[in-house]
Amino acid sequence: MKIPFDKLDKAFENRLRLQIMSVLVANQRYDFNSLKELLDITDGNLASHLKGLEKEEYILVNKSFLGRKPNTNYEATAKGKKAFADHLDALEQLIKSTKS
Repeated sequence: MKIPFDKLDKAFENRLRLQIMSVLVANQRYDFNSLKELLDITDGNLASHLKGLEKEEYILVNKSFLGRKPNTNYEATAKGKKAFADHLDALEQLIKSTKS
């Protein structure tokens, strides 16, 4: 059986991007501060990984105001959900193919 390394998505190689997508696939949307708190990372680190996922068109960024305070929410796109599911499938195949 061929090991499906080519099906793994480079966008999800980083642990934080994998965690971000897990949260966004499991929830309709999530705001920046809640993601930061949940993942226990800095603003800059989170922003960098969100930008990477946005560049791949795996997430949508929704900016709004709650009163006078800016609020940024993120949600997984259909493309992002499919890419994430395909990545998880490839990981599962990889695990199954290496079991003795």
